[in-house]
Amino acid sequence: MRAFLIRWLAITIAVYIASRLLPGIHSDSFEALVGASLLLGIINAFVRPVLLLLSIPFILLTMGIFIFVINSLLLSFVSWLIPPFHVEGFWNAFFGAIVISMVTWILSSFFRASDGRIHPITHHQAIKRANARTIDS
Repeated sequence: MRAFLIRWLAITIAVYIASRLLPGIHSDSFEALVGASLLLGIINAFVRPVLLLLSIPFILLTMGIFIFVINSLLLSFVSWLIPPFHVEGFWNAFFGAIVISMVTWILSSFFRASDGRIHPITHHQAIKRANARTIDS
C-alpha cells in the first residue's frame, strides 16, 4: 500500500508540473488533478502494458517514440473521463506525456531500488563482492 501511495504521489507531482509548464494542460481544481493522477496511475498499471504489447512493431519501427504516443493517448483519455481535467489537443498531450514520464522517472529513482523495496536509492545494506577471476595477459 505504501508503494502505491508513493507512486501516486510521484504521478500527482508530475501531472502538476506538466499542468504548470504546458498551457494546454490544466485542471479546474486540485481534486480534479489528484483524481486525474489516480486514474492515470491505474490506467498505466493495467491498460498500458497491453497497449505496449500490441504495439511492439510500431515501437520498434519508431525506436521507442511510439511509447510517448501511447502515453499521450492515455493522458487524453483521462482528460475525457474527468471533465475538470483538460488536455487540449494531441501535441499538448504528447509533450505532457514526455514531461510526466520524465518527472515520474526522476522521482521514482529516489524511492525504488532494484530489489523492489522502497528506500532512498543511496541506501545499501552491504556491498557484494564479485565472485570472478581475472585473466592476466
